[in-house]
Amino acid sequence: MMDKSWYFIIGFLAQGLFSIRVLIQWVLSEKAKKVVSPTIYWQISLLASFLFSIYGWLRGDFAIILGQIFSYYIYIWNINNKNHWKEIYPIIRYIILVTPILAAGYVLYKGDSSIDRLFKSVPIPLLIFGSLGQIIFTFRFIYQWWYSQAKGESSLPVNFWLLSLVGSIITIAYGIFRKDPVLILGQSAGFIAYSRNLWLATKSSDSL
Repeated sequence: MMDKSWYFIIGFLAQGLFSIRVLIQWVLSEKAKKVVSPTIYWQISLLASFLFSIYGWLRGDFAIILGQIFSYYIYIWNINNKNHWKEIYPIIRYIILVTPILAAGYVLYKGDSSIDRLFKSVPIPLLIFGSLGQIIFTFRFIYQWWYSQAKGESSLPVNFWLLSLVGSIITIAYGIFRKDPVLILGQSAGFIAYSRNLWLATKSSDSL
């Protein structure tokens, strides 16, 4: 059994990357005086999502994994939309694409032991609450994908940041109940950035 301190190292690394992506996006948005969607935001998001999924598995926390299932491929879509996906070596692209599928196959292969690991360590009501926060986080990227498709370019609209803020509040509360410092610290930093981006995006929309 891996020492739990390693769980937190991987988790903090993932959350650190999530925070860095937001910080970079925040700085670039401040310079542009509007919300921007830089390629590096999505590239860092993809790496962070990969690591955070590993953390969720090690912690036996289905709510964490649930939040990464769909957003992982939306990150890829955004990178591709910005014409940077094909710049990655083909073998790396293949590994990125099939890793979640192989992981899902492993979970199914393990059967009951996987169910015990992901669903028995957290009380069901709390798991549902935490999953709600992750569903909102996931839906924000589905909305962002739909909005960007309609607009014809990768964008981060006002409602994306509003959903981010709501999901962040729920996840912080879930982290407190779970006594999970990774979720608490990571989302607390995100809460500040989401609030600022929401204000900036609203201000930008009002000026149109």
